Amino acid sequence: MDRTAADMIDVEARSLGHALRDELARLNVVQVARCLIMVAAILLVMITLDPFPDLRSEDVANVVGGRMALNYVTFGLLAALGVLFVLASDATSLKTLVTPLHLCLVGWMLVNVVLSESREVSIQRFALAASVTSLAVILPLLPPTQRSFNLCLGGAALMLLALCYLGVFLAPQYATHTSLDISEPLLAGDWRGSFGHKNVASPVMTLLVYVGIYLSAVGSFVMGPAITILAGIFLVFTGGKTSSVLCLAIYALASLIYVTRSLWLKRIICFAPLILMNLLTVGSVMSPALGNITRALPVDPTFTGRSDIWDFALAAVTEKPIIGHGYSAFWDDVTARQTAKGSEWAVTAAHSHNSYLDLAITIGLPGLLLVVLIFVWAPLRNFQETQAHNHSNALGKLFLTIWLFGLYFGTTETFLLERQNPVWFMFALAVAGLHFLARFQCVAQMEPDR
Repeated sequence: MDRTAADMIDVEARSLGHALRDELARLNVVQVARCLIMVAAILLVMITLDPFPDLRSEDVANVVGGRMALNYVTFGLLAALGVLFVLASDATSLKTLVTPLHLCLVGWMLVNVVLSESREVSIQRFALAASVTSLAVILPLLPPTQRSFNLCLGGAALMLLALCYLGVFLAPQYATHTSLDISEPLLAGDWRGSFGHKNVASPVMTLLVYVGIYLSAVGSFVMGPAITILAGIFLVFTGGKTSSVLCLAIYALASLIYVTRSLWLKRIICFAPLILMNLLTVGSVMSPALGNITRALPVDPTFTGRSDIWDFALAAVTEKPIIGHGYSAFWDDVTARQTAKGSEWAVTAAHSHNSYLDLAITIGLPGLLLVVLIFVWAPLRNFQETQAHNHSNALGKLFLTIWLFGLYFGTTETFLLERQNPVWFMFALAVAGLHFLARFQCVAQMEPDR
């Protein structure tokens, strides 16, 4: 090699070194840390510290329970770190969350925990719920720009999908339901990925479909479609009927609301079907007339046995309609309670299979009312404000769609205020996102260093 060529290589090497050093110098460690917290929070909620539980083992519940302390500490530290970062740069945004209605809900929850039938259980679980919910609420504020938010959200989604698919193909006994499962062997063949049940995997995959559609809409023509296709295929193989039906139906409903101008018309489109679904489900065991209508429909009138659980749950509401039985403290030990003849099995249920009914049982009717006002009524008004000010409409539609899915998913499943439930986490994130978008514009790009 002649000297000229060697010099050129040396110059190129020095140029590459300088370029690398310049990039590292421009790298904002705080912003990277904020993005890492977002990704870690999503993956921790979705994958948990106990992924791929072995449902063939009778000790699976004990294994999960044995790591609860680590779970609490991890979520608590991550939430505290995230809040500190947001307070340092977005304290104004957090101040908008301090409203009389929000303070009333926090106050009511504290009173409910103190008066709970199982105070220690309620205190522990409320602490975890507070950490997880805090993480969800601050998540839209952590990444410095909308682009970085998109990258973090898409990256976390792809990592979760990769883990779930690897589990299905490399260790199917841990990532699918099998005929050897202790509790539900009839689900054999249904995919569950890293989750403990297909009924958790299927709504998560639905939410990931929405994430993929959003990323495609904002110009991510590789990551977006990949997430949509992979999540959609996984959703089909979970066998989750409710989530599969809601997936496209909710996106169509969100699209209709998106193009509707009037707020009141938006409310009619959004809430009329929701009220009807609750009347035809839980309402069918409260009113003989509604029960007759449900039985005339081409559906299972018991909703795969849920009607017995709803009847049992409604009786529990009447026992303590105001204060409730205590946050997350009712379903642990209900075997001694009275049930209707032929419905004795209902005492083995883990929850009421209706989010709104479950809240009435645990935090009472006043608590349910506060949750409805904050998490059901207010977000649609925030979306209207977001559209009126043209604040990142694509992101607003993503939050709207996730929020709508949660509302309708809650008619047959329980997730509202449910600790580290991934649907609750994404639902709370969407509600907070709509709250912030209604009041602030997203940062589209990084400001140059000065």
